[in-house]
Amino acid sequence: MNSLDDELQLALNLEPNGVNEAALIWARATALRDQRPEPLTGEEKIPGIQRRLHLEGSKLLLASREDSYVGFALFAPHKESLEIFYLAVAPDAWGSGVASSLLVAVEDYARSIGCAALELWVINDNNRALGVYERSGFVDTEHVKRDESSGQIERRMLKQF
Repeated sequence: MNSLDDELQLALNLEPNGVNEAALIWARATALRDQRPEPLTGEEKIPGIQRRLHLEGSKLLLASREDSYVGFALFAPHKESLEIFYLAVAPDAWGSGVASSLLVAVEDYARSIGCAALELWVINDNNRALGVYERSGFVDTEHVKRDESSGQIERRMLKQF
């Protein structure tokens, strides 16, 4: 486990409990973002996480604080870049630096395996996420697509190093 500050701990976790915790964080964050009722479980998000975890080299990085999970990043390497598929923070931890800490750790990992860039797709009107990514050095590539499952427009962002 890697301590980034006095409270936040990051650890790779592929156990079923880790997947369930990540799914719950993702479900609660998207519910608040989309102004829907908060779900009791993250069950509907588990298949998406598991699908990405089947990719070669994929990793699930969980952030915890005071024995509670507060965020996660799910990513996998490509030939020259590392793609972040999901980055989510529990709503009660928004604005506390969890997302930025996760991005730093993911970038450190990418560098350690020889990747020259990070890439991701973000929902076009997710201003909170866009701000985090821009402050972390990501730039808009002007590539857009419609997500097949949600129907939402997404844009591709890239951070080269």
